[in-house]
Amino acid sequence: MTGVFVAAHRGLTSEVCTIARSRYHSSSRDFGKRLRINDQIRVPQVRLIDENNEQVGVIETDDAKRRARDARLDLVEVSPKSDPPVCRIMDYGKWKYQQKKKEQKASSHSKQSQLKGVRLRPKIDDHDLSIKLNRANGFLQEGHKVQFTMILRGREMVHRNLAHQTMRGICDHLGDVSKVESPPRMAGRRMTMVLAPDRKGKASSKNEPAKAVDSGASAPTEAAVQSS
Repeated sequence: MTGVFVAAHRGLTSEVCTIARSRYHSSSRDFGKRLRINDQIRVPQVRLIDENNEQVGVIETDDAKRRARDARLDLVEVSPKSDPPVCRIMDYGKWKYQQKKKEQKASSHSKQSQLKGVRLRPKIDDHDLSIKLNRANGFLQEGHKVQFTMILRGREMVHRNLAHQTMRGICDHLGDVSKVESPPRMAGRRMTMVLAPDRKGKASSKNEPAKAVDSGASAPTEAAVQSS
């Protein structure tokens, strides 16, 4: 009977330990984001840094909390693994806001450029081409590369010079926000051109609407813009 009790006790102890580990050990992704503040700090003593970034030294935790209240700020445990833990008097809400802004900025810088596609067909009218140029301009402003693709069918191959003319017109129109990474080139019946963002001209043409490129009498047609 005693053996059964001991086994049950050990099983319960093991279960409690498992629950404790899952409750108090945060994942590596959350490490550094969850800080104990104010009444959540229950150790008897802390090493305090005050609101002026001055080292106060080791004091009673209740005294540190009183100092934070008097300054109308928070007592934040910034180094829980130290002995005693290091706490700082600070505006915790403001600090969290600043950390969030930093993370958002870092995330925006880490986004990789994508290759967006704009497909063209011969005999495009000025209105449709203007819409496509606005879309391409938006992609470039967001830091993406844009590949223009024009497919020539049948007798349209005879007018390849018009296709080149249209591509050059697009390049000239978007020159303030882009640079040519790959000039117009033919591969079978497909002509392609790749423009990359040019940060230098970004500010000057941020909100400038695209105007239709003079594509001539027979220049490119309806084309679906495809985002990759």
